[in-house]
Amino acid sequence: MTFFEKRAYYRLIFVLLMFALVILMIFAATIGAANISFSQAINILLSKLPLIRNIISCGYIDNSHAIIVLNLRLPRIILAALAGAGLSIVGAVFQGIFRNPMADPYVLGISSGASAGAALAIAAGAEYIFMGFGLVTISSFIGALFSIIVVYSVARVGTKVPTTTLLLSGIAMNFLLSSVVSLIMFFNRNRLDRIVFWMMGSFAASDMKRILLLFPLLIGSTLLIYSYSRDLNIISTGEDIAKSLGIEVEKTKKILIALCSAIVASCVAVSGVIGFAGLIIPHIVRMMFGSDNRVLIPFSMIVGAIFMVACDTIARIAMPPLEIPVGAITSIFGAPYFIFLLQKYKRKEL
Repeated sequence: MTFFEKRAYYRLIFVLLMFALVILMIFAATIGAANISFSQAINILLSKLPLIRNIISCGYIDNSHAIIVLNLRLPRIILAALAGAGLSIVGAVFQGIFRNPMADPYVLGISSGASAGAALAIAAGAEYIFMGFGLVTISSFIGALFSIIVVYSVARVGTKVPTTTLLLSGIAMNFLLSSVVSLIMFFNRNRLDRIVFWMMGSFAASDMKRILLLFPLLIGSTLLIYSYSRDLNIISTGEDIAKSLGIEVEKTKKILIALCSAIVASCVAVSGVIGFAGLIIPHIVRMMFGSDNRVLIPFSMIVGAIFMVACDTIARIAMPPLEIPVGAITSIFGAPYFIFLLQKYKRKEL
């Protein structure tokens, strides 16, 4: 297959995956206690599009169904897709930067920082709204950023940030902040259920404000990350090789880590900690389409979105009327795959 044939093939597959994501999102909007058909969901959504709203008739659709789809289910589905896309992109980038197949979006202590910030806000009873956002969301975002700043500062050696030191600093910060969260939970047992539920991840509190927080940051950061995909390909083969080819390795690493940290901090702030998506999706995409980051990053984004929407839908309907934290669903899929990866790389070492 020539270069142009391969590029056309990838574009076709990407378009088909985008179509599959849209169909899945519409299907997910029909699932729940209210009985809404697929055609009704499509008509409700099309009736809000500027160019064709006048030719779509929704008179036969119950107004309450339109409210359920547009105000309750759709924001949640969109936020799940954005979070899944963001975490998967970061997982792909971190696995390339650190040249470690087990690297995930939380490897630098970002999740622990967000968890500590959220736990402090929940323990303090911070149910207030500031600038349209709950203080728990704001506190978790600040905690995530604080964590990555400390990790980066500790790992820095002059103007360089050695990969090994950065990973070790992240591990240390994870242990430290996990201990802080444990202490907060111990001394605030009356709020224990809320803290645990947040730490397991959920899109139950989704709204348009959270989407407006995450969407522009995710799109802007992804475009910038993609512009470095060629450099990331070279860095993945070895930093010495990258330097010999004229790549500014330290500058590129700093930019990519900063962008990825902002994405993860935003995702965790709006949904809590959701594990394994950023670990397994890049591996699946890499097995299907190869390790070229010009392909890996966009395909990780779309497959991650599909995966998260599917997991959140399962979390909503698995045990009605209760809702399972979506992090538990992703872990059910992710943990066995993680064990498979360990076995695979163990065999390579023999």
